[in-house]
Amino acid sequence: MVNAAVLVLNRHYQPVHVTNVKRAFSLLYQGVARAIDEQYRLYDFFDWAALSAAIEEEDSIRTIDRRIRIPRVLVLTAFEKLPRVRVRFSRLNIYARDEDTCQYCGRKRKRADLNLDHVVPRSQGGKTCWENVVCSCIECNLRKGGRTPVQAGIKLLREPLRPRWTPLLRGSPVKGAHRAWLPFLNLTDASYWNVELEEE
Repeated sequence: MVNAAVLVLNRHYQPVHVTNVKRAFSLLYQGVARAIDEQYRLYDFFDWAALSAAIEEEDSIRTIDRRIRIPRVLVLTAFEKLPRVRVRFSRLNIYARDEDTCQYCGRKRKRADLNLDHVVPRSQGGKTCWENVVCSCIECNLRKGGRTPVQAGIKLLREPLRPRWTPLLRGSPVKGAHRAWLPFLNLTDASYWNVELEEE
């Protein structure tokens, strides 16, 4: 439960980070952040603890003398920085953009059975960028080899484009996401936690 995810918002209620429960309680206790409830009311640590005392929930942490409900969303008290709006170029976001579907045969697969493919192979001058990398099943990738789809006699389902939305938040839930996050996730790039691929 201590490693459960907690969404952290800036003062403008825009998501800037996801942290764990232990760190969330630390931010709350230090006064760096306030907890927010379902009615968008803000609480400091002591008010949150008092409010939680009357609630017996599974979603709580037991201390020596009480149970404290885990805050699922925190608002930083002084942080105003706006999150980046650009979607990171990463494996996870490419899989999300392509909905874990091979862009050649159209079959949805587990991520372990997928890889990334350069539409125009690097050996033919293809770049590593949003517009040239797609999700591919291993079989199709082997069949295509170092050729373009036209040369291999296969067709792309759709042209790969740089997304303007956040793939991780579109359609499928973020790993560890809680329903209390939903009002704050609309157009935010929450892919801060995955590794960005180097574009050429």
